[in-house]
Amino acid sequence: MIYGYARVSTKKQDLAYQLDRLQKAGCERIIHEKKSGKDTQGRPELLRLLASLEPGDTLLATVTDRVARDPLDMVLVMREVTSVGARLRLLDEPFIDTIHDFGDTAAYLQASGARFQRLRILANTAIGRELAKAKGIKFGRKPKLSLHQKAQVMERKAKGEPYSQIARSYGVSESTILRVRTRDP
Repeated sequence: MIYGYARVSTKKQDLAYQLDRLQKAGCERIIHEKKSGKDTQGRPELLRLLASLEPGDTLLATVTDRVARDPLDMVLVMREVTSVGARLRLLDEPFIDTIHDFGDTAAYLQASGARFQRLRILANTAIGRELAKAKGIKFGRKPKLSLHQKAQVMERKAKGEPYSQIARSYGVSESTILRVRTRDP
């Protein structure tokens, strides 16, 4: 059996390129997920796939960082694959193939690069977030009620109006109304 594995980090990202490559490579079954590549333990589909491999199976992915962004994780995945007599091959990195003696070394080096890249992404994101905060940019969801509406809610609550009625009038949940307090900005 030839399995394909495709992964992207977020729900907004697209798997199309990977799925297309894996289909064209002859995968009989493609497993995919939208999960962080931080570690393999947080990816249930990959873990199920690894557990289902049998002797003679082949696991294909497009590149190293789709399988693992950490060198140790990559080595453990390769060990899991080869321990059952299966093969791991990366389409865009043909030198990473468990059929070759050098494949595990190459995979470790590639995963080290992927880990470094992930750490740079995290550092750059943190810097960007701090710069944005310094400029006064707010993060998170926008408030459902404006300051004026919150003041009106407080007045209506003080007059004893039912929370459910107030909520309906603003098109929000009753819990949103319950959270409006005098200390809210």
